[in-house]
Amino acid sequence: METAVISGKGGTGKSSISAAFATLGERVIVADCDVDAANLYLLFNPQHQDEQIYIAGQKAVIDIAKCTNCGICMEYCRFGAISFKGSANIVSIKGSANIVSIDEISCDGCRLCERVCPEKAIDMVNNDRSRMYSGSFRNGKMVYGRLAPGEENSGKLVNMVRERARVLSKESGIDEIIIDGPPGTGCAVISSITGTDRVIVVTEPTSSGLHDLKRTLEMISKFAFSTWVIINKYDLNESISLNIESYCSGEGVRVAGKIKFDPVVVDAMINSKSVIEYAPGSHVSQSIKEIWREIQRYG
Repeated sequence: METAVISGKGGTGKSSISAAFATLGERVIVADCDVDAANLYLLFNPQHQDEQIYIAGQKAVIDIAKCTNCGICMEYCRFGAISFKGSANIVSIKGSANIVSIDEISCDGCRLCERVCPEKAIDMVNNDRSRMYSGSFRNGKMVYGRLAPGEENSGKLVNMVRERARVLSKESGIDEIIIDGPPGTGCAVISSITGTDRVIVVTEPTSSGLHDLKRTLEMISKFAFSTWVIINKYDLNESISLNIESYCSGEGVRVAGKIKFDPVVVDAMINSKSVIEYAPGSHVSQSIKEIWREIQRYG
């Protein structure tokens, strides 16, 4: 059973709730698919047993020994990635103290500069700084990806994480897979929920929370799986919480439950634990347990 936990916006408490689900007692596979900003490993501190390089694409690199600083590549670049940079140690054949430099963050990997360079001084190299890790944590197995700053194609890395989670599920005999998805409605989110058995959307009682919940539910309505909504920190604005419940009712989406705001959740994170582990008797923990039972009962 694959359960994806997502949210329309950041800051709703999605990862905290995912961590709580992962530590309710039964052994689970946790897949942190928020590869742009993975954070569950900070709570669970898994023992890495496998590391894989993820090639996110390619970047252009200049061979200074071949480059004549003609500037043709800079004229053709449409991403503003190529410019002249000052250097006290290198002087071009034209006597300039400037050399052509490529900003790897701005480079889109389109290969045009490589093609137009008359000196064949530009090569394309693989982006190989992103990683996928997998291993054991205190309640089962964990997989997560970390996309290097400035690199793209996070949806492909999400697919790698999910495939590895399924392999670990078969190898270890653990059926339950908890997917902590990224916020928003982009490619990485779609990669996180495609083919899952159910999706839980975590929202908060704010105007932006309700707006992004609507966008998220519209997006996932195209998929055939069980959908649930959790209203986190509902007591911060009970009027908007009622609006969220009313909207979900009108859309035929089930509200699994509501969770009160409680600073104990932050205290748990500071101590590298889920709220279930840190404060099992708290109101928040009891609410999460009831919500999980409700979801398990009806699928």
